[in-house]
Order: sequence, then structure tokens, then C-alpha cells
Amino acid sequence: MYKLFIRPLFFLIDPEKIHHLVFATLRVIGRIPGGKAILRVFFNYKDSRLERVVFGLKFKNPVGLAAGFDKDARLIDEMACLGFGFIEIGTLTPKPQPGNDKPRMFRLPKDQALINRMGFNNQGAMAAVAQLRKRKSSVIVGGNIGKNKITANEQAMDDYASAFETLYDYVDYFVINVSSPNTPGLRELQEKEPLGKLLRYVISLSKQKPVYKPVLLKIAPDLSPSQLDDIVSILKETNADGVIATNTTIERSDLETSAEEIRAIGNGGLSGKPLTHRATQVIAYLRDKLGKDFPIIGVGGIMSPSDAVEKLKAGADLVQVYTGFVYEGPSFAKKINQALLQYYMAMK
Repeated sequence: MYKLFIRPLFFLIDPEKIHHLVFATLRVIGRIPGGKAILRVFFNYKDSRLERVVFGLKFKNPVGLAAGFDKDARLIDEMACLGFGFIEIGTLTPKPQPGNDKPRMFRLPKDQALINRMGFNNQGAMAAVAQLRKRKSSVIVGGNIGKNKITANEQAMDDYASAFETLYDYVDYFVINVSSPNTPGLRELQEKEPLGKLLRYVISLSKQKPVYKPVLLKIAPDLSPSQLDDIVSILKETNADGVIATNTTIERSDLETSAEEIRAIGNGGLSGKPLTHRATQVIAYLRDKLGKDFPIIGVGGIMSPSDAVEKLKAGADLVQVYTGFVYEGPSFAKKINQALLQYYMAMK
């Protein structure tokens, strides 16, 4: 029903506007007595054999909602009803910021893809905390944190520390985002020296707390083998708790969408089907270099349950979806979990 009737209607409306409309609809459903129960009946899939323990946390299933969808933690309970085993909020910055000028999100239906240049638009870490205080579900929540656009890279650690301190009591793990292509100069923090310094600092902050919260790194898919080797070294040297591979790509090769349309859209991160193979390659490379026990969350181009299975085969412990959820609809997590259970059972 979603792909035949609802998605064609949604795709007639500006992507960001429909995103807000879906948000509003889910919030209304969540407030209706029995609304969340109805969502669970149709879209949740529960089986104890899907449970996974990764970086010390117990996930009810391995399918997560990637950062960017619920930036400000406004739909935690509702998204948990749609079958997600964990939800990553953000990217959150210490201060609110509007992000880049609109339009800043574009669909590429021929490629089953999106291009976005949102620019870390969010209401700030404190606003997210206000939302997290109201949540009722026990779903695992990750806090994806970044620096404000106006903050120079030389002061970036202060922003990451501020967001960490604000969110610490309300999230289960942290993600250091230095891989978005939509904040000027941000990806320069992926270079070996500044990245190692930043990771060590945030990990040290977590170690000073009464309860240590895992700290993960999210990386871009556009890194060369030598850059990936640097990432591997940093992850090992800093004792980071995991890596998320990958963010969106700046590549535009082999697209069905016309070159003229791509030029008209302009800059931004590409997600969806064109990223499927590259993200899986990066996961496999990291698994080979990091060994069998280092936690990897696979994200990028998961457009079908089989894509999620391929991520696990490549070495991912958990997976996250975003663009696939947009294209496939509210039953997507359920379908992936059903496929993953079959995969786990076949592996026994």
C-alpha cells in the first residue's frame, strides 16, 4: 500500500515539508489512546533470537534508525513502535542552528536516492534533552554530536565536549560525527592528528563519569585505503568503542538521474541505492583490518532486507537505515528483522 498509493502522493510534495508532515502525523497517532499499540501490532517484530549485545549494550534487534531522521528526539517512542531496535538522534550541536538555506533535500527516484545539504539543522542539545525527558520507551538511544557551523575547527573539541555533557544522562551511547559533507571544513577533522585528539578527549570525558557510555566514530564512504588505514589505527589507539560506516557520499558517478538535474541540485551528501556497494566495501575493509570483535554499525544504501543481510555478511554487527525507510515505508524495519532472523538461523 505504501509504495503503490502513499509514496507517490508523498513524492509530489517537497521532501522537507513531507518529513515534517509525517512527523506531525506520527505525533498525533502517538497521542491517541491506543495509537502506539496499533503501530506495534502492524509494524513491530519481536523475537528474542534477534537480541544482540554490542559494545556492552543489549539491543532488542539489530535494526536502527540512522541519525538525521529524528534530529531533535521528538519521536523516540513512536519510532520504537515501528520496530527499530535503537534510534540515533542528531546530529546535535551545543547551540541551535538553522542549517543551510532551503531547498536542501532532494529526491532522486530513478536512483532510489536522496541528496541533502541540511547542515546540522537542529534545536540544540538542550532542546533534545527536554524531549528525551518525556520519553517512555526503553529503546536504546544514541547521541550523534557535532560542532556548530560558526565554531572554528581549532575550537571543535569544546563543542563536542559541551554536547556530550548536555546529553550524557539521556543517551546510551555517543557518535562523533566528523564526516558530514554539509558543514564547511568538518571533514578536515577526519585527518589523523585532529581526529585522534578529538576521540581521545571525548572518551576521556566518558571515563570520568560514574557510568561509562560508549563512544563511536562515524566515517565517510569517500576515504581512500590509506585514510581508512589511518582510521583503523586511530580506532585501535584510542580504544574507541565502535565505528559507523558510512555517512553520505559526495560522489555522483553512475547515476540514472540526468547530469543536468544533478548540477541543478548542487552540493550535498548522496544516500540510498548508489551508496549500497561502497558502504559494504568499507565495512568489509574495516572488518578485515579491525578483527572479528570490533563493533561495526553498517549504514548506507540499505534499500531492501537483502541489503541488510549483505551488510552483516560483510562484517557489520548492527545496521541502520534512513533513505530505505523513506522509500520503503513504515514496515521496513519489520521486514529487515524478519530477514535477519532467517539469516541468523541459517548460520547456526
